[in-house]
Amino acid sequence: MAKTSDILIAGGGIGGLTLALALHARGLGERVRLFEAAPVFREIGGGINLGPHAIKVFAELGLQPALEAAGILPLDYAFFTRFGQLVYREPWGRAAGHEWPHVSIHRADLQAVLAAAVQERLGADRVAMGHRCVGFSETGSGVVAHFADGRADAAGAVLVGCDGVHSAVRAQLVPGEGAPRFHGINLWRGVVAHAPILTGRSLVRIGAMHSTLIIYPIRDGVDEAGRQLLNWVAEVDSERAEVADWSRVGRLEDFLPVYRDWRFDWLDVPALLAATPEILAYPMVDRDPLARWTFGRVSLLGDAAHPMFPRGGNGGAQAILDARCLAQRFADMPDVEALAAYEAERLGATSKVVLQNRSAPPNLIVDTVEKRTGGAPFERLDDVVSQAELREIFASYQKTAGYHVDLVGRTKEVGHG
Repeated sequence: MAKTSDILIAGGGIGGLTLALALHARGLGERVRLFEAAPVFREIGGGINLGPHAIKVFAELGLQPALEAAGILPLDYAFFTRFGQLVYREPWGRAAGHEWPHVSIHRADLQAVLAAAVQERLGADRVAMGHRCVGFSETGSGVVAHFADGRADAAGAVLVGCDGVHSAVRAQLVPGEGAPRFHGINLWRGVVAHAPILTGRSLVRIGAMHSTLIIYPIRDGVDEAGRQLLNWVAEVDSERAEVADWSRVGRLEDFLPVYRDWRFDWLDVPALLAATPEILAYPMVDRDPLARWTFGRVSLLGDAAHPMFPRGGNGGAQAILDARCLAQRFADMPDVEALAAYEAERLGATSKVVLQNRSAPPNLIVDTVEKRTGGAPFERLDDVVSQAELREIFASYQKTAGYHVDLVGRTKEVGHG
C-alpha cells in the first residue's frame, strides 16, 4: 500500500532502477515505490556502453563487480573510414588511466543486475510490475499516480517520471509538445556471435555522419569456437522515420545496400550484418531541451526529461547521473526543494549533451577526414588532418558528455592520484 510519504517512480528502466538503488543507499529505501509497465523484466534490445562516469555511480552502489563480470571492458576506441582505413585510435577506459572502467554490456544483463539488486535490497513489495503510468493528479500535500488497465492509484509525496521518450508524465507536464523530433537518420541494430575483431576489446566506429557503423563486444566466449557477442548499430540517412519503438523489428534489405562494399582485411561488414538473427529498427529522434522539467511535486528523469540521440552511451549514462543527483538531493533537503535543486544541477548539463549529439557527435572525427578528401581514400593521413586535431575533437565531446578522464578521475597508478 502506497503511503503519502512515498517517492513514486514511474518506470523501471535504467534510470528508475538506479534511482531506487541510490535512494536506498542514502537510507530512503522505505520511501520508494517503483511502478513498471511491463509484466516482467525481459531481454530486449542490444548493447549499451557505460562510461567511467556511469560506473563510478554503480561502484558507489556496490554493483561494479557484477557489471564487470557480465560485460566487456574495452581497451581502445578506434575510428575508420568506410574504406577500412584507420583514422584515429586512443586507449579507452582503464587503459586510458580512468579510475573506473568503461563497461560494454547487453542491456538485458544490465537490467538483470539492477532489477535483482532492487528486489534484494528494497524488497519485492517495493516494485509493482504491470503498472503503466498514464498520468497523475496533485493534492494539497502530495501527488497521485494513475495507471492503465484498472490498476489502483498510488498516492505519494512526489512523483518522478522515468517513463522514457514517450513519457505520459512529461505529456501531462508539457501538453501539446507532439511526437519526438526526427532528424533524417534511422538506426538498425543487432547482436551476433562473431570471432573477435581487432583487439577483441575494441570499440569500433566506421564511416562518417551519413552512413556510420558502430561495433563493440558485449559478451565473451558465447560458444566453443570462442566467439563473442558483438553489438552493432547502423546509422543511415533516411527520408522516412521508422516507428519509435525499441522493439520494432527491422529489415536487412532496407539498409544493407549502404554497406555492400564495406569489406576490409579485418572485417566483412555485409557478412556480419547478414548473419544477425534479429534486427531492430529505430529512428534517430530527440526533443528540444525543456526550460524546466520540475513542476512542484512532479519531475522527470532520463529519457523522459532529456531524450537524446543514442550516441556515445549518453542516454543511459545521463539517466544514471540524474538518479545519483536526485537521490542525494532527497537526502539533503525537503522533497519539493530537492526536485528543484536536482533540476538546477542537471538541466543545463544534459541540454548541452542533447545539442552536442546533434551537431558534433564522435563520428565528426571521420566526417572531418571525408570532407577534406572528398570522400575518397587517403594516401597519407597526416596530409589530411593531424592526430592532435582529431584528439581535440574527441576530447571536446568527452568533456561535454562528462566522461573525460580529467572530469571523472584518474588512477593513482598513472601518477595522477
